[in-house]
Amino acid sequence: MSAEDKIKAAAEKVAGKAKEVVGEVTNNDKLVAEGKAEQAKGDVRNAAEDVKDTFTK
Repeated sequence: MSAEDKIKAAAEKVAGKAKEVVGEVTNNDKLVAEGKAEQAKGDVRNAAEDVKDTFTK
């Protein structure tokens, strides 16, 4: 996984967690859901890059 891809995945996870926390504090279920979805997107990006790394070695 390239450093750029790692940074993108981590940024998605952090932004998602921030949205989730703000949503919980403000009792905004939509924001909580968006945050969780963004975190999942970061997890998927990590998994995809791990698979790509496995096959390129």
